[in-house]
Amino acid sequence: MRRAGLRGRTRRTTVVTAVLAALLAGSAMAGCTPKETDDGRGPGDGSPGAGSVLAVKIDNASRARPHTGIDAADIVYAEQVEGGLSRLMAVYATKFPKAVGPVRSARESDLELLRQFDEPTLAFSGAQGKLLPLIDEAPLHAAPPEENSKAYYRGTDKPAPHNLYLRPGRLLKSAAGAEALTTGFEYGALPAGGTAESSHTVRFPAARFTFTWSQSRDRWLVSMDGRPSTTTDGPQMAAATVVVQYVDVRESRFKDFLGNNTPYTETVGSGRAKVLRDGRAFDADWKRPSAEDGTEFTTRDGEPLPFARGQVWVVYAKA
Repeated sequence: MRRAGLRGRTRRTTVVTAVLAALLAGSAMAGCTPKETDDGRGPGDGSPGAGSVLAVKIDNASRARPHTGIDAADIVYAEQVEGGLSRLMAVYATKFPKAVGPVRSARESDLELLRQFDEPTLAFSGAQGKLLPLIDEAPLHAAPPEENSKAYYRGTDKPAPHNLYLRPGRLLKSAAGAEALTTGFEYGALPAGGTAESSHTVRFPAARFTFTWSQSRDRWLVSMDGRPSTTTDGPQMAAATVVVQYVDVRESRFKDFLGNNTPYTETVGSGRAKVLRDGRAFDADWKRPSAEDGTEFTTRDGEPLPFARGQVWVVYAKA
């Protein structure tokens, strides 16, 4: 069942979020995990969506970096937003970090992407006013800060709006477990074929992602906009598998406050992809018949293409 209090929310969400930003913003401060004033309240009661994944919308503007808690995610999705920039969605099923962020606003594409999970919890900060009713109607548990204040805090490491963080343990009792990752992904040994590749770059109109193979870490090191992507409390972010999924990116029905159209990333359908794992690149096909289905990846011969075990990055590139 959907959590009580979600329906009937209006564009006040955006207004309240803006007020919170103004009142609670901290001063800029470099360092480790963003600091907070602990109010002493305990963990959440699990009501938003126990047994389902937690998806968190992550700010990816340059002023929002370095990020916090993304290294603990099972999956990281990268999508194009207004002005050709990028935003991330981190999905947690097997473990929670102490904090995640900075948290930012949701997009229409998120609702279709999240339909593959069983009533996921979506943590986000605000949304376009006309999108809020669609979020209310979606089969998910919306968890914005104004309805879950004990789970969020303003850090002192960055200025608002780039300093809002989520404490997952105060939103949900525990991580749901790997069985909640109904993505359609398969995992297994390195398949035959592919080509050796040491680095791969994906470009958006105003952003870029580079993945460089590290033999010593057995991972693809992540760089964004030409700089290594470190976390506030760890080394450079790294993925076991990187998927560059070529999709249709069209105009949505929504615009931002400057009048820029919000891109809509089509994640249902089929197309081509490139899968990076173990220092090799594989040409692949992807298929997601409906929003309720996960996405299957196969070789060009139609055989399942297994991923390496560990964190998966999926970058949605324009076909």
